[in-house]
Amino acid sequence: MTASQSIPEETTRMSGETYHEPVLLEAVLRLLRPGHGKLMLDGTLGGGGHSEALLKAGANVIGLDQDPEAIAASATRLARYGERFVPVRTNFAEAGLALDEMGLRPLDGILLDIGVSSHQLDEPARGFSFRHDGPLDMRMNPDGPTTAADLVNTLDETALITLFRELGEEPSARRISRAIVEKRTERPFATTLELAGAIESVSPRRGRIHPATKVFQALRIAVNRELELLEEALTSLTPRLASGGRFAVITFHSLEDRVVKRFFKQHSTAWIDRPEWAEPRSNPDFHFHLVTRRPVTSTPAEQLHNPRSRSAKLRVAEKH
Repeated sequence: MTASQSIPEETTRMSGETYHEPVLLEAVLRLLRPGHGKLMLDGTLGGGGHSEALLKAGANVIGLDQDPEAIAASATRLARYGERFVPVRTNFAEAGLALDEMGLRPLDGILLDIGVSSHQLDEPARGFSFRHDGPLDMRMNPDGPTTAADLVNTLDETALITLFRELGEEPSARRISRAIVEKRTERPFATTLELAGAIESVSPRRGRIHPATKVFQALRIAVNRELELLEEALTSLTPRLASGGRFAVITFHSLEDRVVKRFFKQHSTAWIDRPEWAEPRSNPDFHFHLVTRRPVTSTPAEQLHNPRSRSAKLRVAEKH
């Protein structure tokens, strides 16, 4: 999925709430190889679908999420697994600290499923979607310091242009940013539909994709520091993997996938060379060999059942 595409809101019911179905589940189980007694980290717990499958395969699972609603719902769903499942409320970028505090042995597998859940998209009070009117929030962690409204109402025009171009790949970034700055002089933006309406007034809908899609994506990524935290998580979690342990990451747009692809490539290269060196040198960050040379994508059958899976890409590396 490119940064310009939206995430289909395919959902499943769980504990009275709505969460997305776990994507690429068969591939995750095949490549992550859970089994009896193995210790797995699900760094993006969400609705608990991936964690449940890992538990069913016999693994012990630590599930992390910064969203208290996700933690509560998954704790209820997976309570029958007792001490084999431990939910922890924290951001996956801070997982290393949480694991150190728990004093656990090295992990046999790590899974990150990056992106916003359908529950968050469908809950108007969270402010992620232009399909529902709600506060212009977009925080995955409701205690986070910055909302989308803060960015929209305080960034100058140049900063907004840069934000929408770099994190949303929005070709109309300049026109949209100018409209936002002019509109907010009348009153600050407070709701999702106010912002979506301002965008649509200068960038009319063409086809199925709503003109606010890329702007909302850019704001969500910025509010939650998604790309920075993904890089931090990859760096901090790699040392927690046991030899032979596998790191699996599912992404949904090109910006995230680029981060994962670059990290795995850098850390699976045994030798590095530079023009100024007399000869190649061993790479001190050589930790992995690639399990997937190309990303794994969903089958036509899964895409038909769960449209959200169309844009999913799975990359896996094994600690040597």
